[in-house]
Amino acid sequence: MTPRQQRMVLVLFILAGAALTVGLTVAAFRQNLLFFYTPSQIVADEADTAGRTFRLGGLVAEDSLQKSADSIEVRFAVTDTAQAVTVSYSGVLPDLFREGQGVVVRGSWQDGIMIADEVLAKHDENYMPPEAQAAIEAAKTLEQ
Repeated sequence: MTPRQQRMVLVLFILAGAALTVGLTVAAFRQNLLFFYTPSQIVADEADTAGRTFRLGGLVAEDSLQKSADSIEVRFAVTDTAQAVTVSYSGVLPDLFREGQGVVVRGSWQDGIMIADEVLAKHDENYMPPEAQAAIEAAKTLEQ
């Protein structure tokens, strides 16, 4: 093999190694990516929720909170003022959680209900996650 051919083989091995590294990095990133959806996107089936963990944001719908008397199971609806999605959560809710307030829920979609792993309530009356605020504003413009 001539020196030129040896250099070409070396360059090809380096390029193959770099491509493999980039491919594995992108695959790992996609597995850990956590998408944010609104209730309207989920109801319209625009969200790829099958077997994935994702975030749902909006407002806790008025008169939707149902607490189980003998356990810590809670059901409530999250709305963007246009559509609502039922959420089931087993755990202690944040102190600031209440109807009419902003919330972001992390979990998965099962049989038409979001099974939540985590519930985050907005921390004061002036804050709402930017994604949730944008979704509510977009839903309000659709209603008009």
